[in-house]
Amino acid sequence: MAEFRMPSLGADMKKGTLVEWKVQAGDRVKRGDIIAEVETEKGIIEIEVFMDGVVEKFLAEPGDEVPVGEVIAMIRTDEEAGTEPAASAPESAEPPERQKPRPPPPETEKRLKVSPAARKKSAELGLDLTGVHGSGPDGAIRLEDVQTAAAAEEAPKKRPARQTGTETADFQAGMRRAIAKAMSRSNRDIPHYYLETRIDMSRAMKWMGEENQRRSVRDRLLSVVLLLKATALALTEVPALNGFWIEDRHQPSQTVHVGFAIALRQGGLIAPAIHDTDRKTLDELMADVKDLIARTRAGKLKSSEITDATATLTNLGDLGVETSYGLIYPPQVALVSFGRIMDQPWVENAMIGIRPVLSATLSGDHRATDGRTGARFLNALNLYLQEAEKL
Repeated sequence: MAEFRMPSLGADMKKGTLVEWKVQAGDRVKRGDIIAEVETEKGIIEIEVFMDGVVEKFLAEPGDEVPVGEVIAMIRTDEEAGTEPAASAPESAEPPERQKPRPPPPETEKRLKVSPAARKKSAELGLDLTGVHGSGPDGAIRLEDVQTAAAAEEAPKKRPARQTGTETADFQAGMRRAIAKAMSRSNRDIPHYYLETRIDMSRAMKWMGEENQRRSVRDRLLSVVLLLKATALALTEVPALNGFWIEDRHQPSQTVHVGFAIALRQGGLIAPAIHDTDRKTLDELMADVKDLIARTRAGKLKSSEITDATATLTNLGDLGVETSYGLIYPPQVALVSFGRIMDQPWVENAMIGIRPVLSATLSGDHRATDGRTGARFLNALNLYLQEAEKL
């Protein structure tokens, strides 16, 4: 039996409040499914499961405040069951004691098209199907429709609206405390070194301008995706900066998940991960950025997006900042900061001119790397941005 524990969703998270289970005992789950919602000082986070199996039982109830690492559910894995996943079995299969004739459904329900799974779930929940909108063929009600309707009924009971001034102030205060703890730890424990370089962005901006002219307004690229992709590729060339410092040792990561710093409307900052940043096209990254900003500000992040970042990128150029020197978010070992792209004097081939110039700063952890390693990274970053058409 596998133990599902309260995950750590931040370097200084000690406990979380279980808001809602998204599954029920007996439900089949697969790796990556959302199994629960947990409230932390950074908001409500969707928690994923990282195994295939069947939920056996819950050890925590909505509203419980649970320490990080405590078991909150038990999951019977497929390996333990020694059978094929239940999804491959006929949906009508039931234990012998339940193989009994069922009374005919009410007249109103007869007129509805309802899948067997949806009918069974609605009976368990005591849900009236006449008010449920079906998303299946010809308006058929599916299991997902029943779950959505049930969640809509329960939401007002389980999660009071966070609209009052007092609640907003409490959330902001909690967010500030969480950020203060993480940054205090970073400033105290991490021996930072800082490197800065100026990058000529004229080739990159020229290419992006020409590329966007061929696109509709909706599909145009922003310069931030060039920075994301170039940063990710530079990290693949200098992998020592892509990883963690855990238990007094350096642990480089084999995957590149760049954390993208996003400011929240109610105050505070979160840097969720864009998974496999180095492998995605600019269009995919553009879609990811839009989606991530929307879900972050709506409080719909997944636990893996909170915990998986292997290095963080922060961009303050849109606020007019020329240069910034950020603190590394532990246990990561690097943070890359970008400022505003500004027209500045630039000398090349003994000729002086005006170029769009970007300030890029690397904050490195001296326990894991040194200035020479950081310099190699900034050099690689510059070279990638000189060939934006290849990103």
